[in-house]
Amino acid sequence: MRHASAPGSQNILNFNLFGESTHLPDILHCETIAARSALHDWELAPHRHDRLHQLLLLAAGRGTVQIDGRTQALTSMSLVNVPPGDVHAFAFQRGTEGWVTTLATELLDEILSGVGDVRRTLGNAFVVTMPDDARLLMAGIAREFTGRGTARALLLRGLASTLLGLAARHAPSVADEDSSLTESQLFARFQSLLEAHFAAHWRVADYARALAVSATHLSRITRAATGRPASALIDERIMREARRYLVYTNQPVASITYALGFNDPAYFSRVFTRVTGMSPRAFRQRLATPAAADAPAAVV
Repeated sequence: MRHASAPGSQNILNFNLFGESTHLPDILHCETIAARSALHDWELAPHRHDRLHQLLLLAAGRGTVQIDGRTQALTSMSLVNVPPGDVHAFAFQRGTEGWVTTLATELLDEILSGVGDVRRTLGNAFVVTMPDDARLLMAGIAREFTGRGTARALLLRGLASTLLGLAARHAPSVADEDSSLTESQLFARFQSLLEAHFAAHWRVADYARALAVSATHLSRITRAATGRPASALIDERIMREARRYLVYTNQPVASITYALGFNDPAYFSRVFTRVTGMSPRAFRQRLATPAAADAPAAVV
């Protein structure tokens, strides 16, 4: 697991489970709670994941989670939903059992396409007690993830979709208080608008106008939530769509450029390289290699 700052720094640790330049090494990642927490005396310091969505299910034992500015107790069958960018920390009783399933934002976009209500629900951090179905589901994901059976990717995608749907179904209801939005609510509304309008190339001023706040205030909110300005999140969302085109279609880079609303392939390539660290062609060639296609989501 790679982090953005040294343990002694004052910054919040920023983890990317799959590595900063490896966006789609596997469909998802699943491991036991013990696999990582036992290495750190069963405590995980405050950190966040920029492009990863996590769901933790505690099957047996106890613990606590700090998330969204609150500390909450975890008991048997507690599920913790952690959206990208939310700062969180865990402390577990020794021997606690359970699993953590991690989804890259690319897979999340694919699963939640066209279901904005579920996306808004899962865009909020929450802790909820789940039925026994969730235990069987998480165990199934873990078993499929560690195997290499036929149709593995298809099965993992379906199981992940079911897990997200089950989490959304049991999520606590949140009252809509537009007149007194908290910062987390404002950020959630920005995320919803971003999903609806990124293809139209809305800029920061457009989102700020729709949210009835200043562009400066909007960027302050996004920095507090993710460490990055609103402009960076907008660019990243467009480039995430570009990566999906590069991975799931055979369209040439020029065609993808115009499909995403860019007028100049050279400019699109510069933006893609700046945001992802490699050119569109290099990104596609990298995923086309056998090593990239077959490698599991190893934690480094």
